[in-house]
Amino acid sequence: MEKSEEKLNITVDVDSKSGFCYGVVKAIRQAENYLEKSDRLYSLGAIVHNNTELSRLGEKGMEVIDHNRLGNLKDSVVFIRAHGEPPSTYDTAKGNNLRIIDCTCPVVLKLQQRIKESHKLLSHKGGTILIFGNRGHAEVNGLIGQVDGDAVIIEKIKDLDQVDYTKPVAIFSQTTKDPSEYAEVIAGIKERISAAGGNLNDFKSNNTICRQVSSRHPHLKQFSASHSVILFVSGRESSNGKVLFETCESVNKRCFKIERADEIKREWFEHGDNVGICGATSTPMWLLEEIAAALREL
Repeated sequence: MEKSEEKLNITVDVDSKSGFCYGVVKAIRQAENYLEKSDRLYSLGAIVHNNTELSRLGEKGMEVIDHNRLGNLKDSVVFIRAHGEPPSTYDTAKGNNLRIIDCTCPVVLKLQQRIKESHKLLSHKGGTILIFGNRGHAEVNGLIGQVDGDAVIIEKIKDLDQVDYTKPVAIFSQTTKDPSEYAEVIAGIKERISAAGGNLNDFKSNNTICRQVSSRHPHLKQFSASHSVILFVSGRESSNGKVLFETCESVNKRCFKIERADEIKREWFEHGDNVGICGATSTPMWLLEEIAAALREL
């Protein structure tokens, strides 16, 4: 962050509804509780997509590992984050005598179960399970793993063209997706069913976006519109962060995405600006407050 002798006359407001979602809060609390008694905890994947928070936990003894490392790990303790995992991960852990601290978000657990149940109903009818989400995302990997990969991942509307709509179709969404985008996908499916001569009664759309996440979209639109400048704080790898930043930017073009306080640029602001600071569900409130404090020093 650049220094200047003349202090900017700006007001700074931290969004009280930003910060970690419930699932992440629970996961981090459990990780911290374990690390109070032990100097090492292996996390299968990053507990949150936020490098600043990962550094803080790393100093306490959390080490992030991937699935290849998991396969070679023996007689250790492994932390499963809120995103969830496929059944194969638990099989590997059992075979390697690994103790699991399972912090899969309850919302994700319920979604995994619903996908398994729906797959059982559709499989004998030749139907298709669709998952609206980002290919390769940890949560989506866990979801598609519930049905041994027998589902179609939908990232964009064009991905819908690979589905046979003369047979039953059910769609579920990654919990952190944009509700408006999901609604467009559902509308696109209905259009294709009608065009293919299929039966709309054989289509089941499931509302599986987390309510805590979906409620942030209208709130952040209002928050962004009520400030002259928005600083959106998120890890670069956060899927939820990308979606929510676009929500903010849709109503306020003076919207800047940062990960740390030292990325703030003085030229973004003018005297008299009312600056709002908000973030993704993977952004800790302490980091939002830290950035607010740095901004007030401009």
